[in-house]
Amino acid sequence: MSRIIGIDLGTTNSLVAYVDEKTNLPRVIPDERGRALLPSIVAFTPEGILVGEAARRQLVRRPRATVYSVKRLMGRGFDDVKGELRYLPFAIAPADGIVKIQVEGREVTPPEVSAVVLRALKERAERHFGEAIEQAVITVPAYFNDSQRQATRDAGRIAGLDVVRIVNEPTAASLAYGLDRLKRGVVAVYDLGGGTFDISILRVNEGIFEVLATNGDTHLGGDDFDRVLMLWLAEDIQSHHHRELAQAGVDLVRDADAAQELRLAAEAAKMRLSTVERTTLTIPFADFTYHRDIPRDDIERLIAPLVAKTLGPCRQALKDAGLGASEIDEVVLVGGSTRVPLVRRRVQELFGRVPHSQLNPDEVVALGAAVQAHILAGGITDMLLLDVTPLSLGIETLGGIVSVLIPRNTTIPTSAREMFTTSVDGQTVVDMHVLQGERELAKDCRSLARFELSGIDPMPAGMPRIEVTFLIDANGLLTTTAKELRTGKAAAIEVKPTYGLSETEVQRMVEDSFTYAEADVETRLLIEARNEADTVITHVERALRQGAHLATDAERRAIEAALAKLRQARGGDDRHVIIETTTALNRATEHLAEVMMDAALRGAIQSRRADEIMESQ
Repeated sequence: MSRIIGIDLGTTNSLVAYVDEKTNLPRVIPDERGRALLPSIVAFTPEGILVGEAARRQLVRRPRATVYSVKRLMGRGFDDVKGELRYLPFAIAPADGIVKIQVEGREVTPPEVSAVVLRALKERAERHFGEAIEQAVITVPAYFNDSQRQATRDAGRIAGLDVVRIVNEPTAASLAYGLDRLKRGVVAVYDLGGGTFDISILRVNEGIFEVLATNGDTHLGGDDFDRVLMLWLAEDIQSHHHRELAQAGVDLVRDADAAQELRLAAEAAKMRLSTVERTTLTIPFADFTYHRDIPRDDIERLIAPLVAKTLGPCRQALKDAGLGASEIDEVVLVGGSTRVPLVRRRVQELFGRVPHSQLNPDEVVALGAAVQAHILAGGITDMLLLDVTPLSLGIETLGGIVSVLIPRNTTIPTSAREMFTTSVDGQTVVDMHVLQGERELAKDCRSLARFELSGIDPMPAGMPRIEVTFLIDANGLLTTTAKELRTGKAAAIEVKPTYGLSETEVQRMVEDSFTYAEADVETRLLIEARNEADTVITHVERALRQGAHLATDAERRAIEAALAKLRQARGGDDRHVIIETTTALNRATEHLAEVMMDAALRGAIQSRRADEIMESQ
């Protein structure tokens, strides 16, 4: 059996785990000092690159060269993150495409930084086992789009790992819990980490873990809690020590060193107040020392809006799964931020039951990744993981309409096929436009890829039969194939975008699909009516050219009048009028169609008889 490790590549901390073959239970691999968590922090120094605790100590000394929370930058473009640049002590290069971080006179990408963390975990596992490790399962937030997943896979490859599977974090958590407790039922996994939030609804039945729905926010987590606390502290310090700060010329938010000190203090206060009702915060500055007694109520008041933001995706996931909160049998808490008492109370209020947190919320995702790794290595044969794709995937069709092949929350791996055709006579090339999103029109969805299917034999519009196939693998990555069945011509593309959506864009896609549902449907129906009108107009014009002599003068005039009315209606915005005039033109051409069909049949019979006579002679 090959050795495959499970890795939780987290925003704040990362872990590596495996399944103990003697006990068949997952275990986290600690470092030499017995620490399970590896801080997801990388420091670039003149002496070299530091990672983990060593890098954390550089946060205050070298904030501009120390990168943290890089997971929030994975698979994203500069425009996606420019709104939060003022909160980051390190510089982001204003370049197109993938984000680039400027440190120590060089530029590095988020996958490169994540690779440093992954490499450290790989080396930790190799020391533990005394052998080389080449394969891993890595977890990602359930709502990571394909760009972010691809960036994670790239990070693994940079670290020297073959990433055999990308697994959603809530799904991994359900695997960890399922080993010793869950047999059957419906489970909600609420995962609030340092930088991301996920909610997944799963059905568990005798070892089969089926994801029914998933939702979340890839830009919401404990880091945001820390940020609002930091700004609150900065405001309080400014109000009490404005003279000292003015004399020193220090801006607590804009000064990288001061901001980092405040952020670490805010994080420490948040962690202490998760277990005690009050804490005293002391922050030494050059010219004064700041003291503040902080009750838990103050913290909860500040973070309450952020906690409330997690409940909307929970309700949407329940709706997508077709379930009410009362139908959830178990609620599982995952992620270090679920230690916050306010989070636990709000989750309990929403689902109406006490959430489970028996396993360490920091470790449960890594433990689940280890279970999935063990399944893939052949160590577990009575457990099956069925994940889902978070956003709908489709093809742009005539008029800018999206034809969805794979709806969101479809179980993966999966494939789908649909038949298309051409809209222009003699068309030999078809532009295939792959889209992701929840809206009816291509302009409102995200473009994933374009490719051409060429070499189609010139045929009348509607004659080619183009089969489009979407295949999503177990990692949620998409391959699209197009094939013209009459000629056998085919083309394919593996969708590997260079950067992804911001969470705002992803969330907007889903929200807009509900907000604009009625208008989208009306627009779609209008475009479809126009497309049908264009098809009928083309066929009637061809029929008049080929068979006008078969109709009476009165029939021709009636057809031409109906044709003129349809051309005029087609330019309007009333789909009902377009449909009515299309129907009227079809009725006006019924007799012409019949006589043309009769003439074609007679010609075919005569041709066959001529062939038979020739053969008999």
